[in-house]
Amino acid sequence: MSRYRRAQGNTFFFTVVLEDRSSTLLVDQADRLRRIYRNVFERRPFETVAICILPDHLHAIWALPDGDVDFSLRWNLIKGGFSRGFEAGVPSISKLKKREKGIWQRRYWEHAIRDDADLERHVDYIHFNPVKHGLAARVRDWPLSSFHRYVEQGALPVDWGGDIRDITGQFGE
Repeated sequence: MSRYRRAQGNTFFFTVVLEDRSSTLLVDQADRLRRIYRNVFERRPFETVAICILPDHLHAIWALPDGDVDFSLRWNLIKGGFSRGFEAGVPSISKLKKREKGIWQRRYWEHAIRDDADLERHVDYIHFNPVKHGLAARVRDWPLSSFHRYVEQGALPVDWGGDIRDITGQFGE
């Protein structure tokens, strides 16, 4: 049985995606992303409940301080800080007006976590995502994930999620 933290009112799940879905920029520049993320955290605190960085997108669950739901400013600072210093592609007029470089998709997906079961489902989704996308055979093999923190804290076993190589048969479509 997993031992997750309890859901609170200011807890949100996010998916943030690069404009170029074939890009590997986020894993190639993971240290840069971490540095920007940490800088934003220091200026506008929040708890990262779970996170996984994939080549072209990331998933995160944040718990914001009581009375604070301004996640959009935080994502704006993260995306802008990460983009600064990269060469821009050929931006559209719309992107020029908004001072966007075209590295990130303009929007992101957010979902307010409703309860403990919803939190557990989303944490599991985040941690299993590299396996789902074929980037790792086991959850523990993907280094850019909070899964390793969960294992260290005893919330999940190191073999959580199994090994995709152990599954045989023809499935699906």
